[in-house]
Formats: sequence, structure tokens, C-alpha cells
Amino acid sequence: MRIISGKYKGKRLIAPAKLPVRPTTDFAKEALFNILNNNFYFDQLQIMDLFAGTGNISFEFASRGVQHVTAVDANYGCVKYITKIKEELSFPITPVKSDAFTYLEKTLIKADIIFADPPYDFTKEAFAKIPKIVKERDLLLEDGNLIIEHSKHTELSDLDGFVEKRRYGGSIFSFFEF
Repeated sequence: MRIISGKYKGKRLIAPAKLPVRPTTDFAKEALFNILNNNFYFDQLQIMDLFAGTGNISFEFASRGVQHVTAVDANYGCVKYITKIKEELSFPITPVKSDAFTYLEKTLIKADIIFADPPYDFTKEAFAKIPKIVKERDLLLEDGNLIIEHSKHTELSDLDGFVEKRRYGGSIFSFFEF
């Protein structure tokens, strides 16, 4: 995985092979950040990265100068790796070891962008819980977006708050606003 832009543009990061992850491809990540770059000033953003895995998305946001990223993952190895890179590169990231749903139910933190990249084999009901909790708990700051990455085989356009989706290869980013 590599950081596409910002302070650490081009930096390659090698995550431990044993982590149970499916990192967002560079192609899809670059497309996503092109969209975000047209809608947000990165230096003003608070980010929540759910199912953070290797920290791929968190590191991209941090390299682009966001104020803060909260990176949530239930796997100890993932959180340990995010912590290691955060310290090496002095990124404004707070790694949190927690189930994403438990975290959403308890957090007091609000964000401009909440990015969720759950396992592609989640049920539709599990995917639907993410925007439901974000809306009920009012976790987005004004004009914020919830972005859920999912497979082209999953349809989320019927969920409350859905605005649009963008497809890149086998990955889709669904955008939600509340």
C-alpha cells in the first residue's frame, strides 16, 4: 500500500501479512480522495475510520493534513500496526481497539467524515446498522458525510440518508448525509 498524496506522497507501507484485511486498492482510494478533495478542506477535518484494518485510509487522511483521525478496529494486530506507523510518521491518529458498532454506540466524538470499510461479506442488515447508528447518535458534524465501502454485489441505495454511489472496479463507495 502507498500514500497517494500529501506530506508523505509516494511512501510505501508494508503491513504484516497475517492481518485479516482487504485494503482499499490504490485506484479506488485515489478516486475517493479526488472526490473528497473537491468537497472538503482537509486541514479542517475530523475523521472517523471504522474497520480501519491496516490504516490505509487513516494514513492517507493524515498525510493530507487533517486535524485528527480516530481509527477503529477490533483486531489487536491492526491497531498495533496503526499505532506503529502513527508514531513513526507523527500522524494525528488515535487508534482504538473496539468493535465498530460498540464504538459508534458509545462514542461522544463527532466527525466531518466517517469512513467505514466493513468486510464485504457483511449482511445487508449489518451494513444498514452503520448509517442507522450514525444518524440516531448524530455523529456527523454539519455538512459531513458517511462513506461506506462495499462490494458491487451489495446495494445500499435504499438506506436512509443515501446520496450517491461511485464504483471503482469491484468496490463501491456509498455516500450518506443526515
